[in-house]
Amino acid sequence: MKTSHIIFLLSLTFATSCKNNKMTTLDAKIEPPIADKKPTNLEKHDDVRVDNYFWLNERENPEVIDYLERENDFNDKMTAHTKDFQASLFEEMKGRIKEDDASVPYKLNGYWYITRYEKGKDYPIYSRKKETLEAEEEILFDCNKEAEGHSYYRMVGLSISPDNTHIAFGVDTISRRKYTIRIKNLVTGEIYPDVIETTTGGSTWAADGKTLFYTKKDDETLRSDKIFRHILDTDASKDVEVFNETDDTFNTFVYKTKSKKYIVIGSSSTLTSEYRVLRADDPMGEFKVFQPRTRGLEYGIAHYGENFYILTNADGATNFKIMKVSEANTSKENWEDLIPHRKDVLVEDIEIFKDHYVISERSNGLNKINIKRWDGSADYYLPFDNETYTTYVSINPDFDTTILRYSYNSLTTPNSVIDFDMNTKEKEIKKEQEVLGGKFDKNNYVSERVWATAEDGTKIPVSMVYRKGIEKNGKNPLLQYGYGSYGSTIDPYFSTVRLSLLDRGFIFAIAHIRGSEYLGRSWYEDGKLLKKKNTFTDFIDCSKFLIEQRYTSSDHLYAMGGSAGGLLMGAVVNMAPELYNGVVAAVPFVDVVTTMLDDSIPLTTGEYDEWGDPNEEKYYQYMKSYSPYDNVVSQKYPNMLVTTGLHDSQVQYWEPAKWVAKLRELKTDDHLLLLHTNMDAGHGGASGRFEALKEVAEEYAFLFDLEDIKD
Repeated sequence: MKTSHIIFLLSLTFATSCKNNKMTTLDAKIEPPIADKKPTNLEKHDDVRVDNYFWLNERENPEVIDYLERENDFNDKMTAHTKDFQASLFEEMKGRIKEDDASVPYKLNGYWYITRYEKGKDYPIYSRKKETLEAEEEILFDCNKEAEGHSYYRMVGLSISPDNTHIAFGVDTISRRKYTIRIKNLVTGEIYPDVIETTTGGSTWAADGKTLFYTKKDDETLRSDKIFRHILDTDASKDVEVFNETDDTFNTFVYKTKSKKYIVIGSSSTLTSEYRVLRADDPMGEFKVFQPRTRGLEYGIAHYGENFYILTNADGATNFKIMKVSEANTSKENWEDLIPHRKDVLVEDIEIFKDHYVISERSNGLNKINIKRWDGSADYYLPFDNETYTTYVSINPDFDTTILRYSYNSLTTPNSVIDFDMNTKEKEIKKEQEVLGGKFDKNNYVSERVWATAEDGTKIPVSMVYRKGIEKNGKNPLLQYGYGSYGSTIDPYFSTVRLSLLDRGFIFAIAHIRGSEYLGRSWYEDGKLLKKKNTFTDFIDCSKFLIEQRYTSSDHLYAMGGSAGGLLMGAVVNMAPELYNGVVAAVPFVDVVTTMLDDSIPLTTGEYDEWGDPNEEKYYQYMKSYSPYDNVVSQKYPNMLVTTGLHDSQVQYWEPAKWVAKLRELKTDDHLLLLHTNMDAGHGGASGRFEALKEVAEEYAFLFDLEDIKD
């Protein structure tokens, strides 16, 4: 359901749509697939829900696969007339990307590390150079070779041993986020036979360079629940469990502090945190609890000198604050304020250096970077001068440096990676994102932030970008994007892919609805649990505002969201279908009640603090009142494209499949309803950088077709 970041139709006779006079419905000879109705009674709290499509959750059932394949075939036939356009869109979007690109190198423990791509290839090449960038390149992994023979491939969690001789890494070839950890000897090139299965893919080395800590997942629920210790050159079956998170509402993880002094085990749920620490030079020792978990107390820790620095909501700090405590006694009664709580500033992170520390903040929805010296002689903010930008602290593994690396972009400005000297305040742009094709000029685009009024009077910010010269005449196609869950904020970012929309006259809008933390922690609290409907009504009210202000009209307004944003799409089409001409719902979480009652499904129990526990009747009834699948009714719906992945571990494929089946049964319109199931991929879609563009091209072609845009 979470999400990380999430990516965004028979040349036959078509009938005329009653809504916008576009050719969008198929000749009656071509019938959509109809799923068999096999009623299943689902009873809870003396309430019976009849689910006619419950049987679609049988992943191995040939009837299920047959239904999904028939839906895919229907989708292919319905979109046959756009296939050439999809191909050209793909080439157009691919043509803006510098294929032989490389990351800005960063230095760690005597080596410069670089991720690069070669022309025409989908996957990264990981390499390093010793001491200087002029040194000979050492290839760590060429993922293009590693991916051969796999329809899906993802490598994560590259972890270099302190002596630079070994690298641990995680690989997923199924797209269910069950990573297998392997270890490679960087001196000999040998990949050891040990295979550590069903992990998060990440790991961290102790100071001895021989001991590796990693996180295992429960094989059924995929909850990260155990931390193990592996000794180099020993059989993985002999690995020792050092921590077991028995509370099924928590996940666990392990990392090393930037100071390299401590190995840290973290446990977290939506509302509560707990950490354990162990000196990195004592890997066989016992982890010590930092501060026992207390419901509602959230904290994160960093280390410097003889102190820990704590990002926390302790003492009613709704927007979080920074505290510090001696490493000798870390219990909460010893925590002291370093940066007090501010009602109008959300503190998001802290980055520690030898002479400086850097605070990532958010004020009035905008990112701020505050730089301070430990000795108190400097305290200032980096200057940014518009309302539709995104900036964030980038990769800064070096502790003993005055250089802060950060990134900046906006809705109209490509991303830049910048090195900033915190002493001299001089900055060096290390890399500016190139937009190839020779047509992009940022001066041709305009961005703005506007404020819609929600039904309860709350002002909802909307970030927008469009080409210069657009008139507010109600005729512009507009794609409104939203997410609004988990406190995850969709910042206004630059996208080369999005140019394909803008250059064809679309306005792109991000609705910063409640459920995110765009306007602080309270913005999140007002869009979860028994206030979740605020997320949906905010999005609808933003749509109404954009129509009222004549940026667009209901004939030209489109909505898009994925995962929990797909839940948003499902809710708004039930609540206000008349506002939208088309909707794209990617991997949508739409069967909320059934999923949240099934504690065998990955992530479910850990999500009770986000959605509520339907085993309690008040949450059950509230969920049922908005769950998209439960609230499909006999009414007209917009044109819809729904996508999913057969192997999705976060939003199971059967949720969108059931939803589409029920929509087909009950909807009273003749608008398009398409379901595309990627039979090879999971929650994140295709794994290759270019393969993923084909999915975006499919989504865009769907929108363009509804606008009668042919090329």
